Amino acid sequence: MAASFWRNRQLIWQMTKRDVIGRYRGSVMGLAWSFFNPLLMLSVYTFVFSVVFKARWGGAGEESKTEFAIILFAGMIVHSLFAECLNRAPGLILNNVNYVKKVVFPLEIFPWVAMGSALFHALVSISVLLIFFLGMKLYLNWTIIYLPIVLFPLVLLTMGAAWFLASIGVYLRDVGHIIGMVTTVLMFLSPVFYPVSALPEEYRGLLQLNPVTFIIEQARNVIIWGVPPDLIGLGVYAAVSLVIAWAGFSWFQKTRKGFADVL
Repeated sequence: MAASFWRNRQLIWQMTKRDVIGRYRGSVMGLAWSFFNPLLMLSVYTFVFSVVFKARWGGAGEESKTEFAIILFAGMIVHSLFAECLNRAPGLILNNVNYVKKVVFPLEIFPWVAMGSALFHALVSISVLLIFFLGMKLYLNWTIIYLPIVLFPLVLLTMGAAWFLASIGVYLRDVGHIIGMVTTVLMFLSPVFYPVSALPEEYRGLLQLNPVTFIIEQARNVIIWGVPPDLIGLGVYAAVSLVIAWAGFSWFQKTRKGFADVL
């Protein structure tokens, strides 16, 4: 898995750039849309939740009211990174049929291209979040340096799932419709719009089964609260994610032999 990534790193980079630029090709503002989209969403979240709903995060207090949009947006960034890759995964091979017939082409890089595009948009959204946070608080927490460490295990887990879904999507076209519903359900069953403490004690364990729950909480810790991450928890998460990534990659490589016959 690692050797394939390293061997094709230049191709992955070039195809990722083409994917990102191609998404905005033909528009007047071009790549600027990748900045204005999260800025608009953050503005909407701020107005709707802090002004209309007068929402609080885990209780009362004027400070929690002003911070609610930032807290929510941080959760949305993590979930969007996860969901964007999974939603695209079932169609990665179907949308690149011409490459399937080229025996020497490394089909396993398509999930990496989708991940690279998702990471680019996540980076832009994080930049918007940090600018907003800096304007409101006039400082940034030093713990922000841990953010790559926090996101890395999620990237591994998402890649494993993406390889598996990309393969299954060739043989079972319904997967593309199912995964969209699954990622939406996972958004509402993760602490994006509410803290874990808002749930009754007996349901909190179920919430922790959601793969993005732990990462969302750790991302908020390092970005917003200034708390160092749980390195032991991240280590365990990374170990499990590595196994899932390896299993997904192995499954993809074993099943790719039948892609040309099906397509």
